[in-house]
Amino acid sequence: MDAWIGLMSGTSMDGIDAVLVSFNGHSVEVHASQTLNYPDDLRHRLLAVSQNQGTPDEIGELDTLTGALFADAACQLIEASDISPTSIRAIGSHGQTIRHQPSGSAPFSIQIGNPSVIAERTGITTVADFRRRDMAAGGQGAPLVPAFHKAFFNSGTEDRCILNLGGIANITWIPADDGKPVTGFDTGPANALMDAWCLNQTGLPYDTDGHWAEEGTVNQALLHDMLSDAYFSRPAPKSTGKERFNLEWVKTLVRRHPDLPAEDVQRTLLQLTVTSIVQQLPEAPALRVYACGGGTRNPVLMRELEQALGPAPLAITSDLGLNPQWVEPVAFAWLAQQSLAGQPGNLAEVTGARGPRILGAIHHA
Repeated sequence: MDAWIGLMSGTSMDGIDAVLVSFNGHSVEVHASQTLNYPDDLRHRLLAVSQNQGTPDEIGELDTLTGALFADAACQLIEASDISPTSIRAIGSHGQTIRHQPSGSAPFSIQIGNPSVIAERTGITTVADFRRRDMAAGGQGAPLVPAFHKAFFNSGTEDRCILNLGGIANITWIPADDGKPVTGFDTGPANALMDAWCLNQTGLPYDTDGHWAEEGTVNQALLHDMLSDAYFSRPAPKSTGKERFNLEWVKTLVRRHPDLPAEDVQRTLLQLTVTSIVQQLPEAPALRVYACGGGTRNPVLMRELEQALGPAPLAITSDLGLNPQWVEPVAFAWLAQQSLAGQPGNLAEVTGARGPRILGAIHHA
């Protein structure tokens, strides 16, 4: 049996999700999984450098430190499993995005977490740097998970939307009709702005179970200003991140509405996530939405999403056989498998690339 490890840390920058999996056709077996949280000081440094507050020395040091932590996550995962390290073909490491600029005269995306450190520490071939080949081919480099969604979540009987609620939200629409293309893109912020505002106002890294947001009231004027951002009406392919949707973005808009209670801002940010997602969903009467990502653990967000979706039923990817927390790291384990097999990992119709491409740089053990 060939096993694979997937390592993922998203735009929330709260920790590393790690999975040890095997693939059998279009099914996944998760043998072990865990999350390794970032130490507070490392997380603060990563957040700062993601907002252009870092020197080359700082970025280089963080690359090594983050790579060592990714290696720790892989080693701890192996120790907690009953799988022999010799059975593990490769590690697929997303790394930690510190900057994603898919447009302009010189598009780029930077993920740190030195994969050579991971390969050296674990003794396992490591595949990383998945986004830049797609971007070199004219694509956005994101989202990349739709190819995995298509391979494992497609259905011949219903149109499905896989909704990832990470720091940034992205959707993958998988039509039941194979003759129709799969589409996907980043819809905008999910947890990123809520987390940033919560940390700024309360000192807590996130709003546990949405309790603080539930104390507030949606401010319609502020919500209107937020939804006026040009990103939401931009056609796909498109992708975004904290480069655009960050704490300063929130503060700039809040200053137009003085004396708003902080909890009202939090509740409005939650509604922004809901409304921006629902407004950008494809119009398909048979559509069923399956959510994954950290946002599924926010009951207030899930409740508001369910109400806003109306006739489109809301479920979670557990109903399709995969825990919502592990969808993204499993996807990067699969992308590593695709790379070693010489198979493409992107969907050009999603990213806008000139065609399918083999993704990732291979760092041999």
